[in-house]
Amino acid sequence: MISGKNYIGNNLSGLNSKTYTTFNPQLNQANKEQFYEATPKEINEAVLLATVAFESYKKIAGSKKAEFLNSIADEILALGDLLIETYCKESGLPEARANGERARTIGQLRSFANLVEEGSWVEATIDTAQALREPAPKPDLRKMMLPLGPVVVFGASNFPLAYSTAGGDTAAALAAGCPVIVKSHPMHAGTGELVASAIIKAAEKTGMPNGVFSNLNSSGIDVGVQLVQHPQVKAVGFTGSITGGRALFDEAVKRDEPIPVFAEMGSINPVVILPRALEVDSEKWAKTYAGSITLGAGQFCTNPGLLLGIKSAMLSSFIQRLSQEIVKIDPTCMLHPNIYESYKKNKQTSFSQSGVEVVADYSPTVNNNYAKQAVVSVDGATFLKNTTLHHEVFGPYSLVVQCDHAKELELIIATLEGQLTGTILTDTIEAKDYTDVISALSNRVGRIIFNGVPTGVEVCPSMQHGGPYPASTDSRFTAVGVHSIKRWIRPFSFQDWPNELLPQELQNENPLQISRLVNGNHTRNKI
Repeated sequence: MISGKNYIGNNLSGLNSKTYTTFNPQLNQANKEQFYEATPKEINEAVLLATVAFESYKKIAGSKKAEFLNSIADEILALGDLLIETYCKESGLPEARANGERARTIGQLRSFANLVEEGSWVEATIDTAQALREPAPKPDLRKMMLPLGPVVVFGASNFPLAYSTAGGDTAAALAAGCPVIVKSHPMHAGTGELVASAIIKAAEKTGMPNGVFSNLNSSGIDVGVQLVQHPQVKAVGFTGSITGGRALFDEAVKRDEPIPVFAEMGSINPVVILPRALEVDSEKWAKTYAGSITLGAGQFCTNPGLLLGIKSAMLSSFIQRLSQEIVKIDPTCMLHPNIYESYKKNKQTSFSQSGVEVVADYSPTVNNNYAKQAVVSVDGATFLKNTTLHHEVFGPYSLVVQCDHAKELELIIATLEGQLTGTILTDTIEAKDYTDVISALSNRVGRIIFNGVPTGVEVCPSMQHGGPYPASTDSRFTAVGVHSIKRWIRPFSFQDWPNELLPQELQNENPLQISRLVNGNHTRNKI
């Protein structure tokens, strides 16, 4: 059951007279549940509870944290059809997508549970003392990762489960030993409350401290800004627009104690189509990319919004095929009327730019909030001059840039902002003739794909989901996979510390039997 209230630790609270509703974009009407905006008092209470909880939660053994994370997964599954129904009515997304995203959320939680139960993620590093070393003795130094403290996670509009209340940021922070305060996304506040209830149940069942998790409602930006400004908050996770992520980043660095904001923001995910791909598989790639551009109404951070090729009859033929294939696909519902209106506005802005040719624009009448897909084309020189064309159009849209030659293609890639992904369509022989282009693309992205599509982010340790700014605020980290835990930890060294007072991870006996780097060698042995 949805109460509309905030979870301040394990207590429901609704002090504010200000309320709001979510919206069903399929029915084009507001949902009935009312949600209470968090007050400054509730915000402060949630952060103070998290601060107190941190002192005990950071000391909890990995096996107990694993039990907690697995219990969250179990409790989410126990929500059953209610969660799926709420997800669909708040997002306009189909049931199959809801089930798939729930499975991904469960998988993320269980992968972090396995990580912390095994324990080697703390990167224990030991350099033992050398009392007789000349000209000066060497001290005993032992280093491991420690959690930062209370973390604020902002729910994402386009992933109500996998990037929101119990999504990757929350799972990683809890695994690291950081209490989490979620600023629930207003578009799916009911989904967020249901998942929050599952986390609270899991915390109580596994004996976690009150305040290890809170969930706060907000229809605007005020609650988020107050959380980022709170002196006891130690880090922030955000998935959303460049405007929103940058605003939070700026707030965080203005604090007396600046804190990291790990924001995943905009990306147009350039795709380089080399001649050989068009010569061999033009029809296949046109159909494949029509599907990728329109997948989920284009509301993925990895949507291929920019296609780059070298002018030729083959490229012209590909553009024609792409335009034919993309209008065969039935439009789908966007997440919210505001997102739909923004898409229409940004699409029209691109249409109105000098030198832009509209090659495909779905014309039949569609239901409210259904996005009509489009493809436009422009020459390389125009694209270089007009940076408006470089901006993301969030939705089922892509821009094809026709370059005069490989050098212009390379120049365009080099002038792009940072991106999450880049893709090369070619074969292994031709790729060797375009090493400069591939190198330029590698410099602008976090993940490079060979003969595929950027949509679809595998959750595994080798996945890099992040890239140079503004794709993310720190390209050294990923927002997906178990290595995303590194955002919420810091290295800490003990010098000449008595063995019995050290954390178990660093003791001579290695009681947890984790892998450690001891005097330069990886081992699980005792010292």
